[in-house]
Amino acid sequence: MSTRVVVKIGSSSLTSVEGGLSRDAVAFFASEIAALKQAGCEILLVTSGAVAAGFRAIGYSFRPKLLHEKQAAAAVGQALLMQAYQEAFASHGITTAQILLTRTDFGNRKRMNNAGMTIEELLKQGSIPIINENDTVSIDELKFGDNDTLSALVANLVKAQQLLILTDMDGLYTGDPRKHPNAVRFDHVEEITEEIYSIAGGAGSSVGTGGMRSKIDAAKIATRGGVPVFVGKVDSRGDLQNAVLGQGRGTYFDTRLHSLPMKKQWLGFMSTPLGFLRVDPGAEQALVNGGHSLLPVGIKEVEGHFQTGDVVEVLNLEGTVLGRGIVNYDDEQLRRIQGMSSSEVIQTLELVHRLEVIHRDEWITLK
Repeated sequence: MSTRVVVKIGSSSLTSVEGGLSRDAVAFFASEIAALKQAGCEILLVTSGAVAAGFRAIGYSFRPKLLHEKQAAAAVGQALLMQAYQEAFASHGITTAQILLTRTDFGNRKRMNNAGMTIEELLKQGSIPIINENDTVSIDELKFGDNDTLSALVANLVKAQQLLILTDMDGLYTGDPRKHPNAVRFDHVEEITEEIYSIAGGAGSSVGTGGMRSKIDAAKIATRGGVPVFVGKVDSRGDLQNAVLGQGRGTYFDTRLHSLPMKKQWLGFMSTPLGFLRVDPGAEQALVNGGHSLLPVGIKEVEGHFQTGDVVEVLNLEGTVLGRGIVNYDDEQLRRIQGMSSSEVIQTLELVHRLEVIHRDEWITLK
């Protein structure tokens, strides 16, 4: 079983009913991961649980809701979480390493590549990298969503053969099985459609913040990078190995329809857009279905402040996100030439390096 696997464990799987960290749960997952490693797998662990582990230790009666309270709880809980993992894996003779990341680490390609090289060295030395969001410095708009997105970005970064997202639900159902006994589980999903998103619904348990929808988001990111995904339950001995072998209690998301090069993955899912362009129906058709570049004539509105080489998001007139691209103009130039034909652009600007606002090679469709 020689393969590279990213395992993501959510808060609900790691904490007790009262909300504190469950040492028994940590020990169980460590034994399951150790068995996979023994079978020849390279394992990266993406874990939630820092806030859940720390909020009672710091003195809160309930999981905090305010950002600074969460960050304080995470500062305490992260140490408790890593101590528990280190002790649990040490009993199997495995060394662990802590890596704390934020979304901005992925938004900067140099920092992202440095993180990737560190992870590769840890795997080469036989350690298990334990990756978590750096909650003490993250802000709400830059958070990963209970680390589901983080696990997908990590899986793509290290070119994993599989991403296993473990949760307290045994996969995606046609309805909430807790409310609808006749709901049927999806064993395999070949394409993540709007129907799949509508089925995924809202938030999960009171301990974690990532519901099934955030797991679908993560599956979409990972599968478009060529990494197949399992979302399901692991709570008995041998369950994790069964999940790797395709026999897990959950839903498998296929990669048959998707596989993006790393540059496109970064552009679509890791970069931070610094502006927004609204385009007319003709430009929408050309970008999404025609495989063409975006020209000034199709732009109806420019928002934000950006420079040449920055990433911008492109929306249609209804506000639906069509995709992202690297822009060849700054925002002031673009406001001057929006809606103009190519000949008018040449007459208006003193120097034109490229007529395309976004070249098709610097574009990814997200619709």
